[in-house]
Amino acid sequence: MVREVKELREKSVDELREELDAARTELRNLKVKLQMAGQGENTSNIRNLKRRIARILTILNEKQLEKK
Repeated sequence: MVREVKELREKSVDELREELDAARTELRNLKVKLQMAGQGENTSNIRNLKRRIARILTILNEKQLEKK
């Protein structure tokens, strides 16, 4: 996790936004698959994606506050 956060902090705002969009799309797809299948094959993926989205949003917010 520390390595992931470090890598995210090194990225630009545009790269973070692209990664955020990709993570949100992947989360949406996993939720649809979960509803269609009726059973959660891998619900830990959903939890991990939500955490990744939260990390990206936190770093984006930090970068915006640095500019002010």
